[in-house]
Amino acid sequence: MEGYFSEETPRSPRKDLGLVEYGGRTSWSIGELSGARARGRVARVHTGFGRLGLERVLVSGVSGPIGTALLASFEPQSTQIVRLVRGRAQGAAQVSWDPFAPVPPTAVSGFDAVVHLAGETVVGRWTEEKKKAIRESRVQGTLNLAAALAQSEVKPRVLVCASAVGFYGNRGEELLREESPAGQGFLSEVCHEWEDASRIAAEAGIRTVNLRIGLVLSAKGGALANMLKPFKLGLGGRIGSGQQWWSWIHVDDIVGGIHHAIGTEWGVGPGSGPGNGPLSGPVNLVAPNPVRNAEFTKVLASVLGRPAFFPVPEFALRLAFGKMAAEELLLASQRVEPGKLGASGYAFRFRELRGALENLVG
Repeated sequence: MEGYFSEETPRSPRKDLGLVEYGGRTSWSIGELSGARARGRVARVHTGFGRLGLERVLVSGVSGPIGTALLASFEPQSTQIVRLVRGRAQGAAQVSWDPFAPVPPTAVSGFDAVVHLAGETVVGRWTEEKKKAIRESRVQGTLNLAAALAQSEVKPRVLVCASAVGFYGNRGEELLREESPAGQGFLSEVCHEWEDASRIAAEAGIRTVNLRIGLVLSAKGGALANMLKPFKLGLGGRIGSGQQWWSWIHVDDIVGGIHHAIGTEWGVGPGSGPGNGPLSGPVNLVAPNPVRNAEFTKVLASVLGRPAFFPVPEFALRLAFGKMAAEELLLASQRVEPGKLGASGYAFRFRELRGALENLVG
Protein backbone atom coordinates (compact mmCIF):
# COMPACT_ATOMS: atom_id res chain seq x y z
CA MET A 1 0.00 0.00 0.00
CA GLU A 2 2.83 2.43 0.75
CA GLY A 3 4.01 2.11 -2.82
CA TYR A 4 0.52 2.44 -4.21
CA PHE A 5 0.25 6.09 -3.27
CA SER A 6 3.09 7.22 -5.49
CA GLU A 7 3.50 10.56 -7.17
CA GLU A 8 1.47 9.21 -10.09
CA THR A 9 -1.52 8.41 -7.85
CA PRO A 10 -3.57 11.49 -6.88
CA ARG A 11 -4.52 11.79 -3.24
CA SER A 12 -5.87 14.38 -0.86
CA PRO A 13 -3.49 16.87 0.77
CA ARG A 14 -2.44 16.12 4.35
CA LYS A 15 -2.95 18.11 7.50
CA ASP A 16 -1.62 17.50 10.99
CA LEU A 17 -4.91 16.41 12.53
CA GLY A 18 -5.85 13.68 14.95
CA LEU A 19 -7.90 12.08 17.69
CA VAL A 20 -8.37 14.49 20.54
CA GLU A 21 -7.11 13.47 23.96
CA TYR A 22 -8.80 14.88 27.07
CA GLY A 23 -6.94 14.85 30.34
CA GLY A 24 -4.55 12.12 29.25
CA ARG A 25 -7.28 9.79 27.94
CA THR A 26 -7.95 9.01 24.29
CA SER A 27 -11.18 7.03 24.78
CA TRP A 28 -14.17 8.84 26.22
CA SER A 29 -17.88 8.22 26.06
CA ILE A 30 -19.92 10.77 24.16
CA GLY A 31 -21.44 12.05 27.41
CA GLU A 32 -18.01 12.48 28.94
CA LEU A 33 -16.78 14.34 25.88
CA SER A 34 -19.72 16.73 26.15
CA GLY A 35 -19.05 17.22 29.85
CA ALA A 36 -15.38 17.82 29.27
CA ARG A 37 -16.19 20.48 26.69
CA ALA A 38 -18.73 22.10 28.99
CA ARG A 39 -16.18 22.26 31.82
CA GLY A 40 -13.70 23.92 29.51
CA ARG A 41 -11.07 21.21 29.69
CA VAL A 42 -8.26 21.85 27.28
CA ALA A 43 -8.08 19.38 24.41
CA ARG A 44 -4.82 18.40 22.80
CA VAL A 45 -4.23 16.31 19.71
CA HIS A 46 -3.10 12.76 20.39
CA THR A 47 0.40 12.37 19.00
CA GLY A 48 -0.43 9.15 17.15
CA PHE A 49 -3.51 10.22 15.28
CA GLY A 50 -1.96 13.64 14.75
CA ARG A 51 0.16 11.98 12.09
CA LEU A 52 -2.81 10.62 10.14
CA GLY A 53 -3.45 13.69 8.07
CA LEU A 54 -7.19 13.12 7.88
CA GLU A 55 -8.51 16.16 6.09
CA ARG A 56 -11.75 14.74 4.63
CA VAL A 57 -13.69 11.66 5.75
CA LEU A 58 -16.82 10.28 4.08
CA VAL A 59 -19.29 8.38 6.31
CA SER A 60 -22.47 6.46 5.50
CA GLY A 61 -25.05 5.17 7.99
CA VAL A 62 -24.72 8.17 10.26
CA SER A 63 -28.19 7.95 11.81
CA GLY A 64 -27.56 4.74 13.79
CA PRO A 65 -25.88 4.50 17.22
CA ILE A 66 -22.47 3.70 15.70
CA GLY A 67 -22.61 6.50 13.14
CA THR A 68 -23.80 9.01 15.71
CA ALA A 69 -20.96 8.14 18.08
CA LEU A 70 -18.41 8.17 15.27
CA LEU A 71 -19.44 11.64 14.12
CA ALA A 72 -19.15 12.94 17.68
CA SER A 73 -15.63 11.52 17.94
CA PHE A 74 -14.51 13.74 15.07
CA GLU A 75 -16.27 16.90 16.25
CA PRO A 76 -13.33 18.42 18.16
CA GLN A 77 -11.02 17.99 15.18
CA SER A 78 -10.55 20.08 12.09
CA THR A 79 -11.36 17.07 9.94
CA GLN A 80 -14.19 17.71 7.49
CA ILE A 81 -16.83 15.00 7.85
CA VAL A 82 -19.06 14.50 4.82
CA ARG A 83 -22.17 12.33 5.14
CA LEU A 84 -23.66 10.09 2.49
CA VAL A 85 -27.40 10.76 2.70
CA ARG A 86 -30.45 9.56 0.86
CA GLY A 87 -32.42 12.36 -0.70
CA ARG A 88 -31.23 15.85 -1.53
CA ALA A 89 -27.87 16.89 -0.12
CA GLN A 90 -27.94 19.95 2.12
CA GLY A 91 -24.67 21.78 1.56
CA ALA A 92 -21.06 20.67 1.16
CA ALA A 93 -21.17 18.43 4.25
CA GLN A 94 -23.50 15.97 2.51
CA VAL A 95 -23.35 13.82 -0.61
CA SER A 96 -26.59 12.43 -1.98
CA TRP A 97 -26.70 8.76 -2.90
CA ASP A 98 -29.07 5.91 -3.61
CA PRO A 99 -27.61 2.60 -2.35
CA PHE A 100 -29.40 0.77 -5.14
CA ALA A 101 -28.07 2.93 -7.98
CA PRO A 102 -24.57 3.56 -9.37
CA VAL A 103 -22.67 6.30 -7.55
CA PRO A 104 -20.86 8.92 -9.67
CA PRO A 105 -17.11 8.53 -9.00
CA THR A 106 -16.73 12.31 -8.89
CA ALA A 107 -19.10 12.44 -5.88
CA VAL A 108 -16.78 10.32 -3.73
CA SER A 109 -13.40 11.52 -5.00
CA GLY A 110 -10.89 13.31 -2.78
CA PHE A 111 -11.49 11.71 0.63
CA ASP A 112 -8.71 10.44 2.87
CA ALA A 113 -10.88 7.74 4.43
CA VAL A 114 -14.35 6.30 3.87
CA VAL A 115 -16.37 4.61 6.64
CA HIS A 116 -19.33 2.65 5.32
CA LEU A 117 -21.91 1.70 7.97
CA ALA A 118 -25.21 1.86 6.07
CA GLY A 119 -27.62 -1.07 6.03
CA GLU A 120 -31.22 -2.00 6.79
CA THR A 121 -31.73 -2.94 10.46
CA VAL A 122 -31.94 -6.68 11.09
CA VAL A 123 -34.37 -6.13 13.98
CA GLY A 124 -37.91 -7.22 13.21
CA ARG A 125 -39.73 -10.16 11.73
CA TRP A 126 -37.90 -11.50 8.67
CA THR A 127 -40.50 -11.50 5.96
CA GLU A 128 -39.27 -12.07 2.42
CA GLU A 129 -39.47 -8.32 1.85
CA LYS A 130 -37.47 -7.64 5.02
CA LYS A 131 -34.79 -10.18 4.06
CA LYS A 132 -34.47 -8.61 0.62
CA ALA A 133 -33.98 -5.17 2.19
CA ILE A 134 -31.38 -6.52 4.64
CA ARG A 135 -29.40 -8.18 1.85
CA GLU A 136 -29.64 -5.58 -0.90
CA SER A 137 -29.04 -2.53 1.31
CA ARG A 138 -25.74 -4.08 2.36
CA VAL A 139 -24.57 -5.93 -0.71
CA GLN A 140 -25.79 -3.63 -3.47
CA GLY A 141 -25.04 -0.48 -1.48
CA THR A 142 -21.48 -1.62 -0.77
CA LEU A 143 -20.93 -2.74 -4.36
CA ASN A 144 -22.07 0.62 -5.75
CA LEU A 145 -19.96 2.62 -3.31
CA ALA A 146 -16.86 0.44 -3.75
CA ALA A 147 -17.14 0.65 -7.54
CA ALA A 148 -17.33 4.44 -7.41
CA LEU A 149 -14.32 4.65 -5.09
CA ALA A 150 -12.35 2.32 -7.36
CA GLN A 151 -13.08 4.58 -10.34
CA SER A 152 -12.55 7.89 -8.53
CA GLU A 153 -9.67 10.10 -9.58
CA VAL A 154 -8.51 10.78 -6.01
CA LYS A 155 -8.94 7.49 -4.18
CA PRO A 156 -9.17 7.22 -0.39
CA ARG A 157 -6.31 5.72 1.54
CA VAL A 158 -8.66 3.35 3.33
CA LEU A 159 -12.23 2.04 3.17
CA VAL A 160 -13.58 0.79 6.50
CA CYS A 161 -16.70 -1.25 5.80
CA ALA A 162 -19.06 -2.71 8.39
CA SER A 163 -19.80 -6.42 8.54
CA ALA A 164 -20.97 -8.56 11.46
CA VAL A 165 -20.13 -11.64 13.51
CA GLY A 166 -23.22 -13.13 11.89
CA PHE A 167 -20.66 -14.16 9.25
CA TYR A 168 -19.80 -17.17 11.43
CA GLY A 169 -23.32 -18.50 11.92
CA ASN A 170 -24.23 -20.67 14.92
CA ARG A 171 -20.94 -22.28 16.01
CA GLY A 172 -21.55 -23.53 19.56
CA GLU A 173 -18.36 -23.66 21.64
CA GLU A 174 -15.93 -23.05 18.75
CA LEU A 175 -13.52 -20.17 19.24
CA LEU A 176 -13.87 -18.01 16.15
CA ARG A 177 -11.01 -16.04 14.61
CA GLU A 178 -10.78 -13.98 11.45
CA GLU A 179 -9.54 -16.98 9.49
CA SER A 180 -12.51 -19.14 10.58
CA PRO A 181 -14.76 -20.07 7.64
CA ALA A 182 -18.22 -18.66 7.11
CA GLY A 183 -21.10 -20.46 8.74
CA GLN A 184 -24.53 -21.34 7.44
CA GLY A 185 -27.79 -19.41 7.42
CA PHE A 186 -29.20 -16.21 6.02
CA LEU A 187 -27.03 -13.76 8.01
CA SER A 188 -23.88 -15.70 7.22
CA GLU A 189 -24.69 -15.55 3.50
CA VAL A 190 -25.43 -11.81 3.71
CA CYS A 191 -22.20 -11.04 5.56
CA HIS A 192 -20.16 -13.12 3.10
CA GLU A 193 -21.69 -11.28 0.13
CA TRP A 194 -21.38 -7.95 1.96
CA GLU A 195 -17.63 -8.41 2.40
CA ASP A 196 -17.20 -9.70 -1.14
CA ALA A 197 -18.90 -6.55 -2.46
CA SER A 198 -16.07 -4.41 -1.07
CA ARG A 199 -13.37 -6.34 -2.95
CA ILE A 200 -13.64 -4.13 -6.00
CA ALA A 201 -12.16 -1.33 -3.89
CA ALA A 202 -9.37 -3.55 -2.59
CA GLU A 203 -8.56 -4.68 -6.12
CA ALA A 204 -8.20 -1.02 -7.10
CA GLY A 205 -5.47 -0.62 -4.46
CA ILE A 206 -7.61 0.87 -1.67
CA ARG A 207 -6.81 -0.66 1.72
CA THR A 208 -10.11 -2.22 2.74
CA VAL A 209 -11.06 -3.28 6.28
CA ASN A 210 -14.19 -5.36 6.93
CA LEU A 211 -15.23 -4.92 10.57
CA ARG A 212 -17.12 -7.96 11.85
CA ILE A 213 -19.01 -6.16 14.59
CA GLY A 214 -20.47 -8.01 17.55
CA LEU A 215 -23.50 -7.24 19.72
CA VAL A 216 -23.43 -3.44 19.99
CA LEU A 217 -23.84 -2.02 23.48
CA SER A 218 -25.23 1.51 23.27
CA ALA A 219 -27.82 3.34 25.32
CA LYS A 220 -28.89 5.16 22.15
CA GLY A 221 -30.25 2.18 20.22
CA GLY A 222 -29.63 -1.39 19.16
CA ALA A 223 -30.07 -4.62 21.10
CA LEU A 224 -29.28 -3.20 24.55
CA ALA A 225 -31.81 -0.38 24.25
CA ASN A 226 -34.49 -2.93 23.31
CA MET A 227 -33.66 -5.06 26.36
CA LEU A 228 -33.75 -2.26 28.91
CA LYS A 229 -37.51 -1.84 29.32
CA PRO A 230 -38.36 -5.42 30.39
CA PHE A 231 -35.25 -5.62 32.57
CA LYS A 232 -36.03 -2.32 34.31
CA LEU A 233 -39.49 -3.70 35.05
CA GLY A 234 -37.96 -6.80 36.59
CA LEU A 235 -39.23 -8.97 33.74
CA GLY A 236 -35.87 -9.92 32.24
CA GLY A 237 -34.16 -13.27 32.11
CA ARG A 238 -32.05 -15.58 30.00
CA ILE A 239 -32.99 -16.18 26.39
CA GLY A 240 -33.63 -19.79 25.49
CA SER A 241 -31.12 -22.09 27.21
CA GLY A 242 -28.86 -19.12 27.98
CA GLN A 243 -25.83 -21.19 26.98
CA GLN A 244 -25.22 -19.41 23.67
CA TRP A 245 -22.15 -17.20 23.52
CA TRP A 246 -22.73 -13.49 22.94
CA SER A 247 -19.76 -11.52 21.59
CA TRP A 248 -20.48 -7.95 22.62
CA ILE A 249 -18.71 -4.60 22.25
CA HIS A 250 -19.22 -1.14 23.76
CA VAL A 251 -19.99 1.54 21.18
CA ASP A 252 -16.98 3.57 22.37
CA ASP A 253 -14.71 0.66 21.42
CA ILE A 254 -16.38 0.44 18.02
CA VAL A 255 -15.47 4.08 17.46
CA GLY A 256 -11.98 3.46 18.83
CA GLY A 257 -11.61 0.42 16.61
CA ILE A 258 -12.57 2.42 13.53
CA HIS A 259 -9.99 5.10 14.37
CA HIS A 260 -7.45 2.34 14.99
CA ALA A 261 -8.22 0.60 11.69
CA ILE A 262 -7.69 3.86 9.85
CA GLY A 263 -4.51 4.64 11.78
CA THR A 264 -2.56 1.40 11.36
CA GLU A 265 -1.48 2.35 7.82
CA TRP A 266 0.66 5.16 9.19
CA GLY A 267 2.48 3.16 11.87
CA VAL A 268 0.43 4.69 14.68
CA GLY A 269 -0.08 2.93 18.01
CA PRO A 270 1.78 0.35 20.10
CA GLY A 271 1.09 -2.48 17.66
CA SER A 272 2.37 -0.63 14.63
CA GLY A 273 5.91 -0.95 13.46
CA PRO A 274 8.25 -3.42 11.80
CA GLY A 275 6.51 -6.75 11.28
CA ASN A 276 3.06 -5.30 11.89
CA GLY A 277 1.48 -4.13 8.67
CA PRO A 278 -1.71 -2.09 8.33
CA LEU A 279 -5.01 -3.76 9.10
CA SER A 280 -6.91 -5.04 6.10
CA GLY A 281 -9.50 -7.66 5.27
CA PRO A 282 -11.76 -9.09 8.00
CA VAL A 283 -11.25 -7.72 11.53
CA ASN A 284 -13.31 -8.97 14.47
CA LEU A 285 -14.61 -5.94 16.34
CA VAL A 286 -15.69 -7.52 19.62
CA ALA A 287 -14.58 -7.23 23.24
CA PRO A 288 -11.97 -9.81 24.29
CA ASN A 289 -14.27 -11.44 26.86
CA PRO A 290 -17.51 -12.80 25.38
CA VAL A 291 -20.10 -14.19 27.78
CA ARG A 292 -22.93 -16.67 27.63
CA ASN A 293 -26.40 -15.20 27.37
CA ALA A 294 -27.26 -16.35 30.89
CA GLU A 295 -24.30 -14.39 32.24
CA PHE A 296 -25.15 -11.36 30.11
CA THR A 297 -28.71 -11.17 31.41
CA LYS A 298 -27.56 -11.79 35.00
CA VAL A 299 -25.04 -8.95 34.85
CA LEU A 300 -27.50 -6.58 33.17
CA ALA A 301 -30.12 -7.24 35.85
CA SER A 302 -27.50 -6.72 38.57
CA VAL A 303 -26.37 -3.40 37.13
CA LEU A 304 -29.99 -2.25 36.96
CA GLY A 305 -30.69 -3.52 40.48
CA ARG A 306 -33.49 -5.78 39.26
CA PRO A 307 -34.15 -9.53 39.37
CA ALA A 308 -33.86 -11.70 36.27
CA PHE A 309 -36.33 -14.49 36.99
CA PHE A 310 -38.29 -14.59 33.73
CA PRO A 311 -36.52 -16.64 31.06
CA VAL A 312 -37.81 -16.34 27.52
CA PRO A 313 -38.42 -19.81 26.04
CA GLU A 314 -37.32 -20.55 22.51
CA PHE A 315 -40.84 -21.17 21.23
CA ALA A 316 -41.91 -17.68 22.35
CA LEU A 317 -39.00 -16.14 20.45
CA ARG A 318 -39.91 -18.06 17.31
CA LEU A 319 -43.51 -16.89 17.60
CA ALA A 320 -42.48 -13.27 18.13
CA PHE A 321 -39.67 -12.97 15.58
CA GLY A 322 -40.13 -15.93 13.27
CA LYS A 323 -38.02 -19.09 13.35
CA MET A 324 -35.12 -17.81 11.24
CA ALA A 325 -34.68 -14.43 12.94
CA ALA A 326 -34.97 -15.92 16.43
CA GLU A 327 -32.42 -18.64 15.75
CA GLU A 328 -29.87 -16.44 13.98
CA LEU A 329 -30.17 -13.25 16.05
CA LEU A 330 -30.90 -14.42 19.58
CA LEU A 331 -30.18 -18.13 19.90
CA ALA A 332 -27.03 -18.44 17.79
CA SER A 333 -23.77 -19.02 19.66
CA GLN A 334 -20.75 -17.01 18.46
CA ARG A 335 -17.63 -17.05 20.61
CA VAL A 336 -15.49 -14.56 18.72
CA GLU A 337 -11.93 -13.46 19.43
CA PRO A 338 -10.59 -10.01 18.38
CA GLY A 339 -7.31 -11.47 17.13
CA LYS A 340 -6.20 -8.83 14.65
CA LEU A 341 -7.17 -5.91 16.90
CA GLY A 342 -5.20 -7.33 19.80
CA ALA A 343 -2.16 -8.15 17.66
CA SER A 344 -2.15 -4.62 16.21
CA GLY A 345 -2.06 -3.06 19.66
CA TYR A 346 -5.60 -1.78 20.13
CA ALA A 347 -6.27 -1.06 23.83
CA PHE A 348 -9.90 -1.79 24.69
CA ARG A 349 -11.55 0.63 27.06
CA PHE A 350 -14.18 -1.93 28.05
CA ARG A 351 -12.85 -5.47 28.31
CA GLU A 352 -15.40 -6.73 30.85
CA LEU A 353 -19.18 -6.71 30.46
CA ARG A 354 -20.01 -5.28 33.87
CA GLY A 355 -17.89 -2.21 33.36
CA ALA A 356 -19.40 -1.63 29.93
CA LEU A 357 -22.98 -1.89 31.20
CA GLU A 358 -22.27 0.26 34.25
CA ASN A 359 -20.92 2.95 31.95
CA LEU A 360 -24.06 2.86 29.79
CA VAL A 361 -26.97 2.20 32.13
CA GLY A 362 -25.63 2.02 35.67
